[in-house]
Amino acid sequence: DEGHSERHHWYHRRDKKTVYRQLWIVRLNAALRDLGFKSYSTFIAQMKAKNIGLDRKVLATFAATEPEVFGRIVDQVKG
Repeated sequence: DEGHSERHHWYHRRDKKTVYRQLWIVRLNAALRDLGFKSYSTFIAQMKAKNIGLDRKVLATFAATEPEVFGRIVDQVKG
């Protein structure tokens, strides 16, 4: 018979993914506001309109570790 932890082990992995996704969005929103965007959602909408296919994780990593690269991406989305 399975124990409680074996039956529910995947819940925590799913929750961890949610927490990371929220963290990436918060980081991106802060970085985008510094660069003149109103919000994360307007940036993502403009990215999709221009067919730029970078995900949240990559964008948040660039915003934190490579601000000049992130700035160029933002400029491309703006222009």
